[in-house]
Amino acid sequence: MARKKRGRVVDGLIILDKPPGMTSNGALQRVKRAFFAQKAGHTGALDPLATGVLPLCFGEATKYSQYLLDSDKAYRSVFTLGVTTDSSDADGQVISEKDASQVTRAQVEQALAAFRGDIQQLPSMFSALKHNGQPLYKLAREGIEVARKLRNVTISRLDLIDFRAGPQAEVEIEVHCSKGTYIRSIAEDLGFALGCGAHVSVLRRIQAGPFGLDQMVSLEYLESLAEKQDYQALNELLLPVDTRLSICLKYFSMRIPAFIYAKVSQ
Repeated sequence: MARKKRGRVVDGLIILDKPPGMTSNGALQRVKRAFFAQKAGHTGALDPLATGVLPLCFGEATKYSQYLLDSDKAYRSVFTLGVTTDSSDADGQVISEKDASQVTRAQVEQALAAFRGDIQQLPSMFSALKHNGQPLYKLAREGIEVARKLRNVTISRLDLIDFRAGPQAEVEIEVHCSKGTYIRSIAEDLGFALGCGAHVSVLRRIQAGPFGLDQMVSLEYLESLAEKQDYQALNELLLPVDTRLSICLKYFSMRIPAFIYAKVSQ
């Protein structure tokens, strides 16, 4: 006799504003508990440091999660110049420091030009990519480094939003990119190009496929409804599979073969 699944049958999507300091899976599990849902999955990991748009799929919506995994993304990020960490972000250990006071906005603008268009990146050892079944970040924490292959990615837009000069100058950017792009690699390579080192100090995802900031719901709000067991209010926050996923599929209609699009649109 099949074991009855624990939880409610929930179908749809929630666009979570992922809080800082937790993994994407950790955020997923808390939202799943809030909904008391039987089945849920996320659509691409964000670093613990990162916040912002994290689409979570429930029930029938999990069948379409791959399309969101393959989607383009957009980020707002701050790079701190003059400080290099082993993970290329603020969660890592500082391995070198250098005065970045001499770096100018014009130099940053010129260096950023090399990261636009089709480029190659070397994945960080602190990424979630797997080597022999083990995530690279777990190997990195054990002091193990393995060979990685360069990856082709596309940076469709990279804008310098602000530059704040100083010994640890800050570069604020907005980037629109293909799946698999590592913002920490852009920071690391930019720091190298400027001769002072750099790391990601702030990272916020502002778009994933067709979903953006205006559709996000906070974890705090979801858990406040769960405390009251207000499942009706929680269900009303879900983006329905039949309506919202049609937006997602239209978004991908130019990115997947027509016969596949026709099949998943039925």
